[in-house]
Amino acid sequence: MIHETAYVEGTVGAGTRVWHFSHIMEGAVVGNNCNIGQNVFIGRNVRVGSNVKIQNNVSVYEGITLEDGVFCGPSCVFTNVKFPRSDKPTNDYIPTLVKKGATIGANATIVCGVTIGENAFVGAGAVVTKDVPDNTVVVGNPAAAI
Repeated sequence: MIHETAYVEGTVGAGTRVWHFSHIMEGAVVGNNCNIGQNVFIGRNVRVGSNVKIQNNVSVYEGITLEDGVFCGPSCVFTNVKFPRSDKPTNDYIPTLVKKGATIGANATIVCGVTIGENAFVGAGAVVTKDVPDNTVVVGNPAAAI
């Protein structure tokens, strides 16, 4: 199911739902049985696994990979450039990997270049600036294990 207001240029797997005003760019691949919420942007060449839930108002920029079973809470934020400047645009994106089964809470910020481990849990509002090990819960700014 792709809502009539969504714009899909990339590839979307079987059983995936794409809701209102979402945009999936050319070259992006979204797996099977995903739920792409309202007002979601998925950038060029992004890879999204199967059974992924991306809640409303999330932008997944080029350089980011979400493996199977990832949950992205409402309005969580990903970056893909370490030192962005409006007068010096770049296509030199720093990769970010979110591994299988990881959860990212609402309004969390994921700074580019990190890996979030399998089944890790990033608390709501956390700011992730370094790798999160498998099966670890992190909260706060900067995010730290609890």
